[in-house]
Amino acid sequence: MIQPTASFKENLQLIPSIEGTDRIELLDTSGRVTARIDNIPGKQGSLAVYQYLAQTFETLDTEAASHGLAVFAEHTEDARNRPGAHPNIDLLLEIIGGGAPLTVRVVTK
Repeated sequence: MIQPTASFKENLQLIPSIEGTDRIELLDTSGRVTARIDNIPGKQGSLAVYQYLAQTFETLDTEAASHGLAVFAEHTEDARNRPGAHPNIDLLLEIIGGGAPLTVRVVTK
């Protein structure tokens, strides 16, 4: 597990590459896909964080979500101040706020 810094850009350098990853699917407790993050420009940072969380934690629970918020660094505060601006961070905030845990499925190319 990495020790996140205060910089999202620096944190991205500490986590595994997303090379070969097509997308991330987030599943609820019934196994239904509730969200997905595709490997496209503008989403690759989130994809990397969620892939790292899947590799580090068994489920996306409050502990994993809290760690993920630390990895998102300065973007986490912006997400708190502007709900909806960072939907992938909003998902972690929902879990911290009492939302149900999610399972992360990594889909490779």
